[in-house]
Amino acid sequence: MTEAQTQPQTVVAFDEVKSLIGKSLGHSAWREITQDQVNTFADATDDHQWIHVDPERAAEGPFGAPIAHGFLTLSLLIPMWSELFDVTGVRTKVNYGLDKVRFTSPVKVGSRIRMTVTITDVQEVKGNGLHLVADGIIEIEGEERPAVVATFLNRFYA
Repeated sequence: MTEAQTQPQTVVAFDEVKSLIGKSLGHSAWREITQDQVNTFADATDDHQWIHVDPERAAEGPFGAPIAHGFLTLSLLIPMWSELFDVTGVRTKVNYGLDKVRFTSPVKVGSRIRMTVTITDVQEVKGNGLHLVADGIIEIEGEERPAVVATFLNRFYA
């Protein structure tokens, strides 16, 4: 979470989650993508393609600068989601998966991104659980097209 933000913007009790269907949770704080972050991700995933890790060569490449890996940008969905939403009265929270993920625009190193989220569905599941479906858009500051558009799935068990 950002220093200015000590708790999620929307916090609801387990029994209130269904009331959020169709509601926007707003947007997370802006976060800058740094070259150190990109390099660390490259090391972790063994993806050292020059468009990510060679700033001089990338400056001459198709994007005019090094860009973040799409999966790095996608992975930041988790901390941004945590800024936006939490459920109280649960014993377990699970990232259940993703549907319909698209990397619609590259994120240049030095850019700032944030996420907006809308809850699209909540269904009961076995084990006193809720399956929550959310549409997330990771925006790039100053850009028309978003970086990532994804439907992500979460489960909460009371």
